Amino acid sequence: MSDLFSPVAVIIDISRSRTHPDRELLQRELNGVFAKVNELQPGVQRIEPTVGDEFQAVYGHLGHAFRATLLARLFLPEQIDCRFGLGSGEIKIVGHSVVGAVQDGSAWWSAREAINEARKREYSKLGFVRTWFRVAEGLGGAALESSDRAIGEAAVNAYLLTRDHIINTMSARTRRLFRGQLLGETQQSLAREEGITQSAVSQNLAKSGANALFASELLLLGSAQ
Repeated sequence: MSDLFSPVAVIIDISRSRTHPDRELLQRELNGVFAKVNELQPGVQRIEPTVGDEFQAVYGHLGHAFRATLLARLFLPEQIDCRFGLGSGEIKIVGHSVVGAVQDGSAWWSAREAINEARKREYSKLGFVRTWFRVAEGLGGAALESSDRAIGEAAVNAYLLTRDHIINTMSARTRRLFRGQLLGETQQSLAREEGITQSAVSQNLAKSGANALFASELLLLGSAQ
């Protein structure tokens, strides 16, 4: 079932974008965040702005898409949040324009369905939801039963629900500490940066749920090797 998660199209939009008073400043800040993400977790197609308040990217494996979207959330300033729609399926080049290749395919349709679902859930009792995943119908060929596809999709979204909830409960400091942990910084160096003790860093990462997410990310990235 490895083909179930490759490739992955990602559509990103800004949560509650109309509440931001300075759209030019907002765009510059997002461009800076996504430039860092592109450097740390390169994709088959880097995160780039498209039209309106949307960005798009392509990753070769779901684990890479997870890491990129997680880093994006951890780098975003406190006053800015984004939604992420992840779609697994086919990607086709159907033409070219002045800005590059024109793409189509079931991965993009699935990503659009996913971000619409994330938006719908954000405005429901699950207001912490920012990320959703869809698998294209028929992905994997005749050997992949529809029930297997549904279970795989449900398992991914169960993880993303948990991830979004934990991140939404994190303070700005905890997000910085978790980000540093993901990027390989030691607890001692994080403690120096924050002006706290190494023990305080350890307790923060343990109590916030960051350690559980960190372990999950290692498992998912390992499956992408």
